[in-house]
Amino acid sequence: MTTGEQGPTLAQKLDRLFHTVQPLGREYTYDEVARGCSELELGTFSKTYVWQLRSGQRDNPTKRHLEALAAFFRVPAAYFFDDDLAERVDSQLALAIALRNADIRDIALRALDLDDDGRKSMARIMTEISRLQRGKPGRAASPARGDLPDGDAE
Repeated sequence: MTTGEQGPTLAQKLDRLFHTVQPLGREYTYDEVARGCSELELGTFSKTYVWQLRSGQRDNPTKRHLEALAAFFRVPAAYFFDDDLAERVDSQLALAIALRNADIRDIALRALDLDDDGRKSMARIMTEISRLQRGKPGRAASPARGDLPDGDAE
């Protein structure tokens, strides 16, 4: 990150965790995160408070709250403070998510059998296919999650 460039906000980092850490095959609900964090005995949470943090309406949680969120999502607590670490963790999470797809796993495993030249050729082919795919119309992004929890207190 260059000097003067501002990294992702707490809300953006938390939102990214919701989108990528999905051991249940779906995003956690605000209630699941609140209960999970509270059970870690690192702070009391409500689903509204989790939503407020994720939406950016609250942006100054206690250290204990951040530690609980980090423990719940299984990332280092420094994820919320260190943009370089957050970027590395996000890359690892993206790879783990991608490898859940059988087709991607198959491609990766086949690449293991290639020599260096073969892997470089495969990378060039994949880059070209990606470039062509980005130019196709009708590739919609995933819809944003807009579920607002019922009004409970922190």
